[in-house]
Amino acid sequence: MQYSDDIIDALSIDCVIFGFKETQLYVLLVKHGIGPTLGQWALPGSWIRYNESIDEAANRILSSQTAVGNIYLEQFKTFGDLERFPARRVITIAYYALVNIENFELHAGPTEADVQWFKVWDVPKMAFDHKTIFESCLSFLKHKVQHEPIGFNLLPPKFTLLQLLELYEAILNQKLDKSNFRKKFLKMNLLVDTKERQQDVSHRAATLYRFDENIYNKLLDKGFIFEV
Repeated sequence: MQYSDDIIDALSIDCVIFGFKETQLYVLLVKHGIGPTLGQWALPGSWIRYNESIDEAANRILSSQTAVGNIYLEQFKTFGDLERFPARRVITIAYYALVNIENFELHAGPTEADVQWFKVWDVPKMAFDHKTIFESCLSFLKHKVQHEPIGFNLLPPKFTLLQLLELYEAILNQKLDKSNFRKKFLKMNLLVDTKERQQDVSHRAATLYRFDENIYNKLLDKGFIFEV
């Protein structure tokens, strides 16, 4: 194999990290503390090291932001426009993660001036083409949550049907019929009644449910189709 100066040697990872809290869907952004994009907001990202796989690089980026493990993380898409990075050809592999904000303690990395959650419908201007990456990933998430039960990764282990409804409304950015939504999910038999109710609430305490992944996998083997 011959090598030349035309070979691309710059490969990076960028992560779109989604969180959900109190009827709102959020995305995690970092403010660059050094370099040509000093002071600009961006998606958490990093160069891929020679001694790690791309999945290891994505998990390293996540671990630099929080100590929480077992986070839903999936490779999304590769972005490689010629002018996406100044003075150098850089290709980035985008991942997206779904996290429970309540368990997600933020940590700014060594090259970051700040790290914050932003509502997905009110994000600031971002460095490079990160706004394009984010918007593309959000559109993908809208489609995927309607065909796979990945949205449960954004909720606490025990949740109410109202919380589940509010999650889907936040992701899809539209109001849903409460009664039909409730019937549809209960009919799928994916939710387990924990026999518990909300605590310390001013309104009537609602029943708490949990998602049973084992039941879902067994239903998949039988040809079950998840559709919301």
